[in-house]
Amino acid sequence: MSVSLIVGAQWGDEGKGKIVDLLATKADIVARYQGGANAGHTIVIDGKQYVLHLIPSGILTEGVKCIIGNGVVIDPVALMQEIAMLKENGIEVKDRLFISHKAHLIMPYHKLLDQVREKSSIENAIGTTGRGIGPSYIDKAKRSGIRIVDLLDRVEFEKKLRSSLEEYNNILTKIYSETEINVEELVETYLEFDKLIDPYVTDTTLLINEAVKEGKKIIVEGAQGALLDLDHGTYPFVTSSNPTSGGACTGLGLPPTKINKIIGIVKAYSTRVGNGPFPTELNDEIGEKLRKEGNEFGATTGRPRRCGWLDLIALKYSVMINGIEDIALTKLDVLDNFDELKICIGYTINGKKMKSFPANLNMDTKIDLEYITFKGWNTSLNGITTYEKLPNEVKEYIKYIEDFVDAKVTIISTSPDRNDTIIR
Repeated sequence: MSVSLIVGAQWGDEGKGKIVDLLATKADIVARYQGGANAGHTIVIDGKQYVLHLIPSGILTEGVKCIIGNGVVIDPVALMQEIAMLKENGIEVKDRLFISHKAHLIMPYHKLLDQVREKSSIENAIGTTGRGIGPSYIDKAKRSGIRIVDLLDRVEFEKKLRSSLEEYNNILTKIYSETEINVEELVETYLEFDKLIDPYVTDTTLLINEAVKEGKKIIVEGAQGALLDLDHGTYPFVTSSNPTSGGACTGLGLPPTKINKIIGIVKAYSTRVGNGPFPTELNDEIGEKLRKEGNEFGATTGRPRRCGWLDLIALKYSVMINGIEDIALTKLDVLDNFDELKICIGYTINGKKMKSFPANLNMDTKIDLEYITFKGWNTSLNGITTYEKLPNEVKEYIKYIEDFVDAKVTIISTSPDRNDTIIR
């Protein structure tokens, strides 16, 4: 039995797609446990770029089976577009993609409500992608959501849909002055979707647990990052699910005792998309240089990411709550052309030094940050394939991270391409 869990250890966009794709070359199954099409995993193989939003990154490795678990909320439009994109690129999906019958559906009214709410509350906006993720999870929590299994019974499906639309049309038309959504059209659209998705739908909880019993090599991947976790992130500027390692168990029906290894994906600096506290953010020429060198624009929205120095207070907290022992350090090559680098190693708020990442951070919190400065390596890491050949400045940077957060950097990424990776 070998089950490895891949978790984003920061605010998302850490490069999980590349690492999962790399590890999938030695796996039997890759399973996704939460989030929706608001996530974008970018993978580059031999110079060709693929962006996946719902289907696990392992789909690009021939023979690997991919699971979309019950914890994922599925937008039918996004899913079918993704399947079509893969087929156009000669990537076989049939008999390789398995979707939980218990996964919840994102409906058009979820997306519309997400967008109008964000626009109507500019000052308090979360900075969502507007993909309907939050409203879909709200329906799930209040037990009025529609699951894939509901499509099997047209009468029950239509009954549930009419009930939901009565509520949502009332909100959309009376509060936001939007056009009413037609029930009949929506029923027909989703029943057609059921025909398309039916070959992929199965009991994925049984599938993954049987695979564990058979000793299959399994990779479990989350979307977003730990600091966006609904319970453990910078609330309320968080996502609507649990990207932390605990979410993998509920999102797949996989017992925690079956997980052997937890790998945290860590970007060599920090970025964040959307609103919310970001202590080490750099609103200057250095932040702009990080954005330019790292091509820091959202794979899903195209929005420019906020950039800053690596924050070890936040990372140590993430290592703790996720149980991370191994770190995959990504985008190290983005730092190739800096004379000096900084890492945040301390927070002081109102004269009090914080022992851990605070739960009450907000946009206006005044934090005095303690930094340690490192000499930059000012040379390209391109072509380096072993840890020993890395410049000493790089090794010092990595060792400091390891010692501070008490986790080993075992994978180092030096470009977006699958092959440009150092395994220790």
